[in-house]
Amino acid sequence: MTKENTAAAVTTSRQPSAENLAHAEEAARALDLPYVPRGTLSLDEVRERAGAGPLLVAKQGLLMLDEPDGQELFFHPNMAHLRIKNLHHGQGDRMAEAMGLTPGMTVLDGTLGLGADAIVASFVAGEAGHVTGVESSPLVHAVVSWGLAHAHEESPRVEQAMRRVSTVCMDSLDYLRAQPDRSVDIVYFDPMFRHPFYESKALAPLRGVANPAPLCADHVREACRVARRRVVLKESARSGEFARLGFPVVTGGRYSKVHYGVLSL
Repeated sequence: MTKENTAAAVTTSRQPSAENLAHAEEAARALDLPYVPRGTLSLDEVRERAGAGPLLVAKQGLLMLDEPDGQELFFHPNMAHLRIKNLHHGQGDRMAEAMGLTPGMTVLDGTLGLGADAIVASFVAGEAGHVTGVESSPLVHAVVSWGLAHAHEESPRVEQAMRRVSTVCMDSLDYLRAQPDRSVDIVYFDPMFRHPFYESKALAPLRGVANPAPLCADHVREACRVARRRVVLKESARSGEFARLGFPVVTGGRYSKVHYGVLSL
């Protein structure tokens, strides 16, 4: 169990459905966390009773992470909606272009996070392709993996892309080391930026529970062994990570805050 997990607990909304009760108990077992029946307790009272910090709350068919500072992390495709709509209408996507991604390809997303990039990659790869997302934070993985598998979206294209994403809760370097040579087309990394955009409200709840560790040379070395076509790194436009990790090609819009480093194999 990680340090992150030792201070967490699982509960429900105040009047949970049978489905949410079962989901909370299942999550508590899977993560080896205490389950606290909610009853009429406030979340702060649940936190006090469990001696916990973050709370995983099962409600409305999904998991939400409630943090002591008032931040809430919940699953939502975020910008994946707009990006998939644009792709459907023949417009480009800079991440997919950096990947050289086409239908039928396989993608390993080594830093799943909230899952938006994995959903877009899944849409582009289509039914014949596949995306695997690796997330090292058990709490983030619990929220996002359940959302990918169960959340309902108005757009069938988005929902179908979500369902095709497989997830693994594991350190990305350990996962890469266990993979065969040339076993996927693309390996993709979107780590927590070394110089984050603090104005991004969508990412604020993630910062307290996400893995802040930077990529190392071993990540890139193993990714180059596992990928058949490309290794791609997403970072802030002026980041020194591209040079530090040996990405010779950096692409992105002239005025974009985000760029992509590309290693073609």
